[in-house]
Amino acid sequence: MTEYEHREDLKALGAMGSSEKSVKRAATGDLHVRASDVVNAEGPTSKRQKLNHEEANYETQDSQPKERVRGVAPVKSEYLITSEAQTKVVDDDAAEGSIATDDLANGKSDPRGRDGKKGKNRKKQGGQNQNRDYGHFQDALRLCNSITYSNEFSPKQCKFGERCNMCHDLRKYLKEGRREDLDTLDGKCPIFEKFGRCTAGWKCRFAKSHSKEIERDDGRKELVLVQDSSPAENEEDPDQRPGVVNVVSSDTKWDLARRKVTFEKSEPYIKWLEKDLEIAKKFFNRKKQERDGADADGKEELRAQFVDPPLKPSEKRKIYFGKETPVLAPLTTQGNLPFRRLCAELGAQITYSEMAMGMPLVQGQKGEWALMKAHESETAPPRFMPGSGTVVKGYDNTKDLKFGVQISGNQPWVAMKATEALTRFLPHLRVVDLNCGCPIDLVYQAGAGSALLDTPSKLEKIVRGMNVVSGDVPITAKLRMGVRDGKPTADRLIERLAFGGIETRERLGAPGCAAITLHGRSRQQRYTKSANWSYIAECAALIKTYKDKKDELADTAKEADASTQANTADEKVYFIGNGDCYSHVDYFDHINNARVDTVMIARGALVKPWVFEEVEKEQYLDKSASERLGYVEKFVRYGLEAWGSDELGLGFTRRFLLEWLSFTHRYVPVGILEHLPPSLNDRPPRFRGRNDLETLLASDNYKDWVKISEMFLGPAHPSFKFQPKHKSNSYEIEAEG
Repeated sequence: MTEYEHREDLKALGAMGSSEKSVKRAATGDLHVRASDVVNAEGPTSKRQKLNHEEANYETQDSQPKERVRGVAPVKSEYLITSEAQTKVVDDDAAEGSIATDDLANGKSDPRGRDGKKGKNRKKQGGQNQNRDYGHFQDALRLCNSITYSNEFSPKQCKFGERCNMCHDLRKYLKEGRREDLDTLDGKCPIFEKFGRCTAGWKCRFAKSHSKEIERDDGRKELVLVQDSSPAENEEDPDQRPGVVNVVSSDTKWDLARRKVTFEKSEPYIKWLEKDLEIAKKFFNRKKQERDGADADGKEELRAQFVDPPLKPSEKRKIYFGKETPVLAPLTTQGNLPFRRLCAELGAQITYSEMAMGMPLVQGQKGEWALMKAHESETAPPRFMPGSGTVVKGYDNTKDLKFGVQISGNQPWVAMKATEALTRFLPHLRVVDLNCGCPIDLVYQAGAGSALLDTPSKLEKIVRGMNVVSGDVPITAKLRMGVRDGKPTADRLIERLAFGGIETRERLGAPGCAAITLHGRSRQQRYTKSANWSYIAECAALIKTYKDKKDELADTAKEADASTQANTADEKVYFIGNGDCYSHVDYFDHINNARVDTVMIARGALVKPWVFEEVEKEQYLDKSASERLGYVEKFVRYGLEAWGSDELGLGFTRRFLLEWLSFTHRYVPVGILEHLPPSLNDRPPRFRGRNDLETLLASDNYKDWVKISEMFLGPAHPSFKFQPKHKSNSYEIEAEG
């Protein structure tokens, strides 16, 4: 097949109206492999052959596999276009986080204004991901909400009356104000098909599938919406979507913004903490003077001034982490609701929100609160097999759930108020996790994220305070090895989170951290080297010794009320490892050798979300190209349910789909690899797949990603722009002519 023919084939794939036709067309493309190389590539998962590690490395006399080269994916020679690994640099550090971006899907606005500026003459911001521009994707005419959900002859009363500057002529809007209906997804609105009512009304890009024109008795023809007879609650509220939970009302966010919310737990504790810190400074200054030979009078008087906190933590709900509960990591941008929903469907047992900033939560900013939304599938209990791991006394799996949230904070009062607000206003929370590992400069320089690794006393105060105000929701923490290479500090931090610092454990007991996750990298290292699982194993062994350590401290440390310690009733602090997990072989190797309770998976899930299914079945799964495209279609459907099927919703879904495809193209099918297990840090040479669709899915060309999105979402909006977070590619619709 010539390059011209290949391009024409890709063009045909992108132009097809139906996803089913697209799958069939791509799956029947020219094959470039022998039948013996394909392991049931197109068969259903239940009937697919198990790829055994030893069998996959079996060497015949006719074909000796090449020696594995570090950093290069070992693709079989018959699939290679070039033997050299792709040299394009992929910056996973930039892909890990971004703060100041236009993110209308989550309600975040770019504080710099247009063209990356704040004010009239402000220069563009530098740094990671500060200048990403997605263009805009809105209708040419804005239809008033009084018309959007009503039949043509019976609109609702517009509350702005004659002052309203939106369109009130339905037929004009349908003819001139929006792009024509889509014929992808069989031309049927996925929201209406599933729920019997579309949340986008006339703005839906599939409006023809749930509307019709009827003739009235007087001969007039009226456009009417087809929908079930039950009235929709909060129909005009864009935050209210079917199947979505943890939706905070606009009134609540407005009250937070106007400081009308009283933090009944945080405020008295913060006052106590400030006074306690003042006394502590005097006390330790007195000790220093005593060491210098000064008069020791008054030290005992200062000691007597210490008082207990005004309130103690509530009894916590027990949680569980075991080898049957693989964890999806908090993922900036890509850890959105549709992706988490897909991963949960594929076997992820614990999910987390994207990291939310503590201060904007306290201020009621809708962008941060939008990150807290979860799908109802995330409220189900995680998988639990009694006897497979250490279970704390009182654990009830029926009361457990999958979804937790992660926040960052640079001061105890910020994290405490954010935690109190989250646990008060969100009914479906497994845990509140404190981010102590984010390496992004904007977070680090503010004193949050990985900056907390260098301030152990402040970190302890934050976790202790969060535990006091969180009600029955446990508190957990996610760490990195340390800030600088070669100087790990996580081992000392873990002990502090388990017992408290020397200066506080006698008076206050343990901080109450239910679980600790350790990413096997330093902030300075980022992704330049593989995760250090040897150090993770050392820290896991350290936690195993804590029962003996606690007995040694029993005579001096004040024993905390067992009911207030989430998982320490039997001296258990769960420990989760994180870093470079990409297959069930990696997963169980870490469980068995590093002795962690479970493994958190991040980039591996972005590249290969069915890694959770592989863990559950304990085998490699050689997913066919059509199956993988099926996951793309699911993401699109879930995205339209989450963000809407109007022009804005399609734009958000396309944007986040392209963000995901900027990772998934790295996947190399296990059926064309010489050696297993695959490595997440290996970069493939250029290769052709076993059919044209597999080749397309492996393309690192942004135009091909857009073609894939167009299979399900139709042509991109004329003003749509896209740039991946790692900045390796960019797209503007004008470039397509």
